[in-house]
Amino acid sequence: MQSKRTSSEGTLRAPPLKRRTGRHRSRASIGPQVQKAEELLRAGKPLETLEYLQPLVSKYPKHTELLYCLAVAQRLLGRLKYALNSIQILLDQAPRYARAHQELAYIHLALGQNENASRAFRQAVEHNPGLLSSWQHLRKLTPDENSELSVRIDANLRYLESLPAPLRGVVSMRYEKRRGKAEQACRNYLKEHPKDAEGMRLLALIASEQGMLDDAEFILESAIEFEPANDRVRLSYVDVLHKRQKYDKSLEQAELLRRNDPENQTYRLAHANQLAGIGEYQQALIVYDDILTRHPHTPLASPRLWLSRGHALKTHGRVDEAIDSYQHAYGLKTDFGDAYWSLANLKTYEFSDEELSRMGRLVSDESVDQDDLAHLHFALGKALEDRHEYETSFQHYEQGNEIRKKQTRYDASAMSARLKLQRWVCNEAFFAERIGTGCGAADPIFIVGLPRAGSTLLEQILASHSQVDGTLELHHISSIAQKLDSRRRGRDAPRYPGTLGQLKPETFRTIGEKFITETQVHRHGAPYFIDKMPNNFRHIGLIHLILPNAKIIDARRDPMSCCFSAFKQLFASGQEFTYGLREVGTYYQDYIELMKHWDTVLPGKVLRVHYDDVVNDLEREVHRILDYCELPFESSCVEFHRNTRAVRTPSSEQVRQPIYREALEQWRHFEPWLTPLKESLGPSLWAFRS
Repeated sequence: MQSKRTSSEGTLRAPPLKRRTGRHRSRASIGPQVQKAEELLRAGKPLETLEYLQPLVSKYPKHTELLYCLAVAQRLLGRLKYALNSIQILLDQAPRYARAHQELAYIHLALGQNENASRAFRQAVEHNPGLLSSWQHLRKLTPDENSELSVRIDANLRYLESLPAPLRGVVSMRYEKRRGKAEQACRNYLKEHPKDAEGMRLLALIASEQGMLDDAEFILESAIEFEPANDRVRLSYVDVLHKRQKYDKSLEQAELLRRNDPENQTYRLAHANQLAGIGEYQQALIVYDDILTRHPHTPLASPRLWLSRGHALKTHGRVDEAIDSYQHAYGLKTDFGDAYWSLANLKTYEFSDEELSRMGRLVSDESVDQDDLAHLHFALGKALEDRHEYETSFQHYEQGNEIRKKQTRYDASAMSARLKLQRWVCNEAFFAERIGTGCGAADPIFIVGLPRAGSTLLEQILASHSQVDGTLELHHISSIAQKLDSRRRGRDAPRYPGTLGQLKPETFRTIGEKFITETQVHRHGAPYFIDKMPNNFRHIGLIHLILPNAKIIDARRDPMSCCFSAFKQLFASGQEFTYGLREVGTYYQDYIELMKHWDTVLPGKVLRVHYDDVVNDLEREVHRILDYCELPFESSCVEFHRNTRAVRTPSSEQVRQPIYREALEQWRHFEPWLTPLKESLGPSLWAFRS
């Protein structure tokens, strides 16, 4: 319950918190007043600031910047009791507001409470490591120069003090998630200093945080050209390459860092993450465990590292150890939503009553970050579904999806238009004019479709064959498409797939050969390998032109089962169309229409495999799949659940069991709330098998 605090300088009470008001909601409406208060403080007029703020704070008692300015003015006037009261009200409402923690530390210093000040400064830099003043004060308040905290303080001080003031501001704004202002400030600085590698790195980080990974990669490549010895830039480059699943390149860059400084634990961890990216989980786990054992109190031994360790263990089938790792992660950070979701995403984990109660409290806690909140809602949805509490389960799935939808920029109508463009460009005449193009390699087997349609099951069946390597959901095809669509503004008409018509025959061959080369890092010596990126169904025309001998399998599932399963799945990245019932239904219908088109213009190119058929007659479907792939029958494909290979997808535990029948009709438990999905599916609701 919120405590009430009053001030004789105008009554200040912490009002009851409404659900998810957002601490900056009223910023736009009183921006000029906040700016004036800040100007008065900078001019050294705290008394005028106080008089100006009192009526505003009475009118907007939850506005963070007003409360912050009020506390600063009170402290500067020596009215420390009132300043402490104001800042505590602010922190009750915005516990992650770093500058409020810093201000609390200043108040404690003024009161002679150095230990409390040190604790508050540490809280400030936890939420915003860009606060130079907090680090400087921590340096003075931390006598043990050999402690791990002291080492961290010195490292951050060296970095921040090396930056020009404009870039220090960019760093701080990034951590405050004021990305628009941070980007503009960074661009303004780079206009004057176009080859400043750190400025370029910060701009790339902002782009990466907004999902513009292509831009981030290009910026970092340029920065490395200007300063090849800048390890900070190279480390950020590794991270972006990893996010783009360019693991061959990211591993190469991480190895450079590790060779240059083999005792640097940050570089060791970065290298281990790339090893995990290419499937070398055992090697990655050795490094993870070494860091957690030898450096347990450093920032590297974070909840995020325990989470990564859990993912590696899960992928290798060591589920009990993965559970322990996920639980350790939320033990270190109680509201770490990703840890709870990772447990739920095992699909076999049963939450305890205590865990359920804790998650229930967290989703009602104003201080929980939106990203953590989304993960918690999805985890609660799964936990309550397992307990047959379907209505409450659906409410949590719905709330999690609402948060995710607001975090994305998905436009269903734009996606529909792009998929129609594929049908318009890639017609029969288009392919007839390009017979004989591409690389002749028959190595790849593409499994396409929608997520949660059974592609992992088909992959596990095929990867159980002695001549086939299972890999990942590879991003290479989508990256090729992005490059063919590049050099256009966001609102311009798409250039791809129209650009396919401008390529010479030898270019298609070169692109295909490059695909074979770049995917080699994921293979283990078999003559064939699987790429199970579902969204590659959008690019079957491109695949045919660059790899005409590749096999393509369409994993298809009943639309209600498939779409609802995707709706209740929180994806690590991408798949933005799943965060709404109407959006996922529309996407499914567009997918059906495009697949009909590929069947017409490329007859016999794609093998369609229905999930229900695999469940109901596994051996027959295995024979059909192997015949299409021109592979001899092997009984191991029927006994796919005995395969111990690493599996990364949400279905990893399900495909380690005999054929999974339970999912066929799960959606019916939620049917009362799925009318928007049925409406958006349209004809595909009954015509999905045609």
